[in-house]
Amino acid sequence: MAEKFEVVVIGAGAAGMFCAAQAGQSGRRVLLLDNGKKPGRKILMSGGGRCNFTNLYIEPAAYLSQNPHFCKSALARYSQWDFIDLVQRHGIAWHEKTLGQLFCDDSAQQIVDLLLAECRLGQVTLRLRSEVLTVARQYGGFRLTLPQGEIFTSALVIATGGLSMPGLGATPFGYRLAQQFGLAVIPTRAALVPVTLHKPLLDSLAMLAGVAVPAVVSAEDGTRFRENILFTHRGLSGPAILQISSFWQTGEFLTLNLLPEVALSSFLSEETAAHPNQSLKNTLAKLLPRRLVDCWHQLYDIPDISLKQLTPRLTAQWVLPLQQWRVQPNGTEGYRTAEVTQGGVDTRGLSSKTLACNDVPGLYFIGKVVDVIGWPRRPIDAVGQITRCPATPLITRQALGKR
Repeated sequence: MAEKFEVVVIGAGAAGMFCAAQAGQSGRRVLLLDNGKKPGRKILMSGGGRCNFTNLYIEPAAYLSQNPHFCKSALARYSQWDFIDLVQRHGIAWHEKTLGQLFCDDSAQQIVDLLLAECRLGQVTLRLRSEVLTVARQYGGFRLTLPQGEIFTSALVIATGGLSMPGLGATPFGYRLAQQFGLAVIPTRAALVPVTLHKPLLDSLAMLAGVAVPAVVSAEDGTRFRENILFTHRGLSGPAILQISSFWQTGEFLTLNLLPEVALSSFLSEETAAHPNQSLKNTLAKLLPRRLVDCWHQLYDIPDISLKQLTPRLTAQWVLPLQQWRVQPNGTEGYRTAEVTQGGVDTRGLSSKTLACNDVPGLYFIGKVVDVIGWPRRPIDAVGQITRCPATPLITRQALGKR
């Protein structure tokens, strides 16, 4: 005989735990399932282990989706201020970093503990290492088959996340289930991910692995981000690259300004007037790491000349490209290192107020399995501060009916 619950949530990540806690605290009998050994595994890795749990400047424009208006209702019902209040009520110390990002002073484990405490408050039953084999509609609800037995529920919430970081147990389960019940799935791709470079250029940049510099990175669609880039053994990473990866398409170029704060022509003129015999290498080393300057000289086959030998033609050929360096990635590092999955369950099949399926009563899709992702930091020229809130799930208080 099947065990019965009023609500079953599949996926004990941020969205799943938060949803289960809300449903339990509304008086429902809730079961939270996960196929992993511990809950909140991606939370523990976020923010360098300190969890970037929300941002002071969240607004609908912060989110990417085929339907950019979809997230408005959820954000109106539960804002960053609500989650900050919850964090403070649990006595978690936090601090602000750049662009309004909030991190735990101590550890990301504190956010996991917070969510688990909220689940306990709602008397949620948590079962780990529980793989759901099949899901079927039955008697106005859903029958789930697990190796341990069968479960029946009148409300089923899918919070299984995207495909990023498969080493932490990510699977396409949520997408397959959506398609089983007739929902469309927007094609997925790795996002917030490092890019890789073609072999000749990668070999030329090998000496720069581990070097980080501030930059403005632009995609061909005009989107630009201003943040650090990091040279790696595979290509380029760092905050600016991760963000622009959501806008880069295969075959396109990225344009990098490696000196975004410098009026380069004026700087060179002033340096030439003051130190005409100074080498170009030593001059550029005042602005950039020495390793990068040495690599740039090799990349453009620049001889060791003094500033007084630097003509306008040579300046345009060798130096000004530092502010308009065009690079063509050959791909990304894929889901293995991607922070999020772009695409997912098509929001046109869901209610923006409750995240319930329009055509399947009692079925909900929440969190990263849905075609909604966000920008971690503000792109240049964007209207307002737009950032993402990775640990605040896209779920409303009304999603399962508040009693």
